[in-house]
Amino acid sequence: MAGIVVRAVDHLAGSGVAYAYAVQAGPWLFLTGHEAFDFAAGGAPEVEGAPEFPSYGAPSLKREAQYILARMRKTLADLGSDFRHSVRVDQYYPVYEAVRAYQLARHGEFGDYIPPSTSVLMERLFKRDSHISMSLIAVLPQAGYEIGKLYPKEVPVPVGSFFVPAITCNDFVFVAGQMASDENALDAAVRLPKETRNWGGPNAVRRQTEFIIRKRLEPALKAGDSSWQNVLKAQIYVPSAADIPDALDVWREHVPHACAITASPTKGFGFVDGVVEINLLALRDGAKRRKEVLKVDLPPMTSFGAHLRAGELVFASGLMPRGGDDRYDALAHPAQVQARSALEWAERVANAAGASGPNIVRAQWFMADATQFAGVQLAWASRYGNAPHPFVCVQPPAPLPAPGAALTADFWIYAP
Repeated sequence: MAGIVVRAVDHLAGSGVAYAYAVQAGPWLFLTGHEAFDFAAGGAPEVEGAPEFPSYGAPSLKREAQYILARMRKTLADLGSDFRHSVRVDQYYPVYEAVRAYQLARHGEFGDYIPPSTSVLMERLFKRDSHISMSLIAVLPQAGYEIGKLYPKEVPVPVGSFFVPAITCNDFVFVAGQMASDENALDAAVRLPKETRNWGGPNAVRRQTEFIIRKRLEPALKAGDSSWQNVLKAQIYVPSAADIPDALDVWREHVPHACAITASPTKGFGFVDGVVEINLLALRDGAKRRKEVLKVDLPPMTSFGAHLRAGELVFASGLMPRGGDDRYDALAHPAQVQARSALEWAERVANAAGASGPNIVRAQWFMADATQFAGVQLAWASRYGNAPHPFVCVQPPAPLPAPGAALTADFWIYAP
């Protein structure tokens, strides 16, 4: 793939899966799906502890966090960058306790600059007993790609997280996952007395989505010299698939502009009674890159948003294959069939942007059952052979939005 450099292991945890743990695409660096195990060997004794006394020494969650961060630091250094040039981090956890351990370790590694961050809980991660999954996007140090830190007064930073709420980098504005909260708790404007919480008016998802759009995302965009017409990609997390229509209905009322959207059910959030988190990427209003809405021939109802290009980067909305004819369940793996569809559609998106191949540099697979990821990998191998797969795999609460869906696929594509 032209302009792309991949760092990979040929046999992830001793399997037949070729895994791309880092991808360089032009000035952009993508580190995907890092969990605390050795990518080649599988186990990591420094994380798992001594078999006869695994809880001896540092807390196990701290060991996980430090292992992931140390490997990311080394990977970035090998590629010619560092944490100071990161522009976004995404974290998934199955338990709240892992969040505290990870954030303490992250602050130690990143120091006084932690990029825009999104953290939510999922049912499980790729490795059955993992507690932290981390993905990171960074840039190579060079003129024109300096990090501009934004602290708009309307956008608070949650206590203990320390991340910068929004940054600029070249033409782009990256906005951290926002909730309807202040530094310490759910904002008073969206809190309802328990006695009236379910009585009349907008439900909590609608109230919080509107608050996030108007009171958090819009000021962050303005601080980065951007506006809604230049929004590129949003990820929306809500408690269940049944909540997605309400969140998207409010989104479309306030954001009548094309945007790539991925929406996913989520096990838990960072604030009590918080039920929505949204992260955002946009172009600055005076950007040299232009926002282009791609015309892609896809089946109806395969995504909630548009598919966009901004310069060399292409942003697909979350792709949602639906369940097929389950009478042939002995013939093919449901996840394999659906992943083949998602990858075929991703290629159509890439082709609409002028890319000669799929050029997928970041693949997030939200799986109804993470143990079915083998089907996804079979689909990848059937299309791309032994090309390393730059994936992160997590399991949200079931069901997924599309009936019978085994997965939702979120892709970033490089199209220089």
